[in-house]
Amino acid sequence: MKYFLEDVDRKIINFFKMMGMPVARLSLFVVFFWFGILKIIDASPANPLVSELLAATMPFISFNQFIFGLGIYEMIIGIAFLVPRLERLAVFLLLPHLFVTAAPLVLLKPIAWQSSFIPTLEGQYIIKNLLIIATAVGIAAHLEPMHHRVTRYRAYKSDILPRGKPRHGTR
Repeated sequence: MKYFLEDVDRKIINFFKMMGMPVARLSLFVVFFWFGILKIIDASPANPLVSELLAATMPFISFNQFIFGLGIYEMIIGIAFLVPRLERLAVFLLLPHLFVTAAPLVLLKPIAWQSSFIPTLEGQYIIKNLLIIATAVGIAAHLEPMHHRVTRYRAYKSDILPRGKPRHGTR
């Protein structure tokens, strides 16, 4: 029985190891792409919060232009998490986005907090971004260092076209 449970445990763990990255990447794609589309079609429940933050920080930008741009930006983040080899871009784009989306916790306290350490629904919506950060960190932790990728490409390239030797049919 002990070996059976260990075998089942190992199989479950291996399944989660196999599915972890695809599920994380797909989840971030769905969240960012979906929320981006909702902003573009003016159906996002976050639009009033975005409007108040925009009025408090950048009143010279029109809400319609900003929300459209933010929606496109979020959709690009989602696509970048989904497409292999664009994870670095996704993480790079995610950092300023999360900074801006956390701003209401400090700049719009009456909207984000009922009282000390008790967030409103909007505050909870913002705080849940910690899960997005954790997921993005997990994805980034599985990336290969860029130097290693370049070296691997150079090795591949040198196998195809050795230095100092002309290509077929050329002199």
